[in-house]
Amino acid sequence: MAQVNDLSRSVSAFDPISTLVVVVEMSKASWLVSGVVPGVERQPLKKLDPDATALLRLIERWRNEALRAGRPISRITLAYEAGRDGFWLARWLIARGIEAHVIHSASVAVSRERKRAKTDRLDAAMLMRVFLGWLRGERGHCGMVAIPTMEEEDARRPSRERESLVDERSRITNRMKSALARFGIRGFKPHLRKAPERLAGLRTAEGTGLPANIIEEFRRDMARLALVREQISSIEKTRVERLERAPDTGPHAMVRLLARVIGIGIETADMLVREILSRKLRDRRAVARYAGLTGSPDESGLKRREKGLAKAGNARVRRGLIQLAWRFLMFQKDSALAQWYRTRTEGPSGARKTTMIVALARKLLIALWRLVTTGEVPDGVELRPAA
Repeated sequence: MAQVNDLSRSVSAFDPISTLVVVVEMSKASWLVSGVVPGVERQPLKKLDPDATALLRLIERWRNEALRAGRPISRITLAYEAGRDGFWLARWLIARGIEAHVIHSASVAVSRERKRAKTDRLDAAMLMRVFLGWLRGERGHCGMVAIPTMEEEDARRPSRERESLVDERSRITNRMKSALARFGIRGFKPHLRKAPERLAGLRTAEGTGLPANIIEEFRRDMARLALVREQISSIEKTRVERLERAPDTGPHAMVRLLARVIGIGIETADMLVREILSRKLRDRRAVARYAGLTGSPDESGLKRREKGLAKAGNARVRRGLIQLAWRFLMFQKDSALAQWYRTRTEGPSGARKTTMIVALARKLLIALWRLVTTGEVPDGVELRPAA
């Protein structure tokens, strides 16, 4: 039976005699490249400009050194830490026949000294240690990140851009409301389309109109709000058009299936599918862990306590799921999940609702994952008619 690579360890046999191992400590200004070259006693270390072609030349030079030492190389494997540069380098190297991996930053254990030494050289040595342990198939050294294709990365951009634009809209609106509160004006809604027309009619608590400078500032803010509103509308319209053009291909089928659940709209369905549900996760525990909806126990000796959510996963998914859980209680009151929640929170001895909503969000995520992967509809959940 084929083994499933869960990215916590390598399932390929590691032969140190014929394998060239390379790690790259990446920064904005430079790359520090460390290698383990078969047949070469020293562990070479080279500082490069951020240049993929120069890195490829360096790897080829080390390969020739191993060949001159009588150790022909049959496998070249390289790893770097996930960060600012993303996954382009891994894809670029894989296309050129090099086995590339991206190390999950939070999976690397570091010294707990209060003022530990930290340099690029020490970081490169640490990455090499954990990468060698991962290659040997030992658990606990580090975990790898699944490398997405360029198309998969691009598919997440509309949802993330829309989230940024919604935050911008809220920031501008809140700033305007705060400025109006300093003049004793409440109840004015600057985000409405007709708000610029009503601006001149506002009266302060002293019975006068707004000062000239604040009116000009508000007009500029409202112009920005109109632009943000237009961009949000454009993103939503484009998403619907893409779904209609290819309704049953790849993730689009998942989005349409999720959107049939009453209480889930296209935006939430698209975010969940692009961020988590379309990933090839091993089981339900991996799904909950990726969203950061698992607990973080603190146990030592007789001490037993729970520190709350780990929050080590995808923050967008976690925020969206908790909002969806509250909405799910409104639209799916007869579902088994909603009844489970009410049973544990009602009455004087019930648990706190804000605590249990997280547990509901975790159960809801797993139920939706099963829905899009196996077609299993959660008990009592109402679906819209298929389009």
